[in-house]
Amino acid sequence: MSTNPFAGSLDRILRPQPTAIVIFGATGDLTARKLVPALANLAQDNYLPSSFVVVGVARREVPEEEFRAGLRKALNEFSRRPISDEVWADFSERLYYEPVRFDTVEDFRKLKARLAGLDQKYGQRFNYLYYLATAPEYFSPIATHLNAAGLVEPFGKSERMTSIVVEKPFGHDLTSAQALNIELRKNFAEDQIYRIDHYLGKETVQNILVFRFANGIFEPLWNHKYIDHIQITVAESIGVGGRAGYFDQAGIMRDIVQNHLLQMLALLCIEPPINLQADSIRDEKVKVLKSIRRLSHDMVSDSVVRAQYTRGLVDGKDALGYLEEKGVPATSTTDTYVALKLFIDNWRWAGVPIYVRAGKRLPKRITEITIFFRNAPDAIFRGQESCDIDPNVLAIQVQPRESITLKMNSKPPGPRMRVQPVEMEFSYGNSFGIPSPEAYERLLLDAMRGDATLFTRDDEIEESWDLLEPVFQRWTEDRMYPVHQYESGTWGPKAAAQLLKAQSHRWRRM
Repeated sequence: MSTNPFAGSLDRILRPQPTAIVIFGATGDLTARKLVPALANLAQDNYLPSSFVVVGVARREVPEEEFRAGLRKALNEFSRRPISDEVWADFSERLYYEPVRFDTVEDFRKLKARLAGLDQKYGQRFNYLYYLATAPEYFSPIATHLNAAGLVEPFGKSERMTSIVVEKPFGHDLTSAQALNIELRKNFAEDQIYRIDHYLGKETVQNILVFRFANGIFEPLWNHKYIDHIQITVAESIGVGGRAGYFDQAGIMRDIVQNHLLQMLALLCIEPPINLQADSIRDEKVKVLKSIRRLSHDMVSDSVVRAQYTRGLVDGKDALGYLEEKGVPATSTTDTYVALKLFIDNWRWAGVPIYVRAGKRLPKRITEITIFFRNAPDAIFRGQESCDIDPNVLAIQVQPRESITLKMNSKPPGPRMRVQPVEMEFSYGNSFGIPSPEAYERLLLDAMRGDATLFTRDDEIEESWDLLEPVFQRWTEDRMYPVHQYESGTWGPKAAAQLLKAQSHRWRRM
């Protein structure tokens, strides 16, 4: 395994060994919008291996030049910045295409021959990184056929490192996630499997570790003695668009909460790891997920709100209701919004409510973690001409604007004794003067280097599904479980506000 990305010399950290990146589902949306733009940007920054190839794999026949031309067009549209002609010329020469039917091992043997030919052409023994950008029903067959065709080297026993990156959704529930883990581990060692969650590649999420453990003023306060409650919001202004077929089978709980949101929560609430190696951090995340209080059948109704958006206005434009979207059944009860009240039953977080919510067709796109500190005593200000003293609030905005703000109380100028909240802000763009890389850039680079720190381990996946299993069971068994409504362009249903009201809390954005 390579050295962790947070420590060591720059050259040793950022430059992977020669690698053949094999993308299954190469003619799909993810490849065009995210994967190839990420690789091209890494090439422009000179972070890719000194020798590499990218082999696109999909089921249909596509001429190689047509494949390259389509990706150049995608780069022009989706890259975070222009890719120079010089970089593209070199990059495109290393782009290849191989048609492979995912259900036959013979095609995988042809792929093996193609990769062996590229080894010979470039005079390299490439590491093989397989990226599954396909529909989830192909994850197991592809892994099985790669192994059957001799394209998987034993972990730690070969000069060639072979690994596999698996996109979400990783299972539909606990049972299917466990079954997929078993199938993958039949063909790859756990250390070779990289379950990707692109939120963990975002700079602000990674900065949680540095923010907590490299600043002596915050870590001593990071517990139930000083923190009143925590809120995590993942808001999208868009609807389901062309994803209605997938989304109506998944819902926002499976699409966002089970992976992105719980991963952020776990990272926020971990105990200090013994070091910054991958498993040290992931061990602590698993402990957090295990410590989250499981909901009984009866507790679900008091702790979980689900809802669907109705017709309304978003950014001044008319927006259809969920049941009016093309491809959505008129009787659908699928959640486009959920809010949960959670508790972590360990010493650090005992009694601290953690409110999480995710939704579509909300007023704006924003992902934000907010920590509310306990109120300071106001005894000395009683009788003064002052406003109520607001709690100190630390807000970590993950997207779209990467920033950290701290709200504190101060006296405004003038002869009267008054208290007024003010904010101090750290912004990535203003502080460092360069745009943050896309999450896929960091994650692809880490996967090539064999660093699993920002990827999800099998037990993390299963713990997150286990936490939500009672909710899905209740929704399935109780046909009368309410599906609240909220108007598009609002912050969700009134029932979500009631979830916080019992403890005199309110959503920061509402």
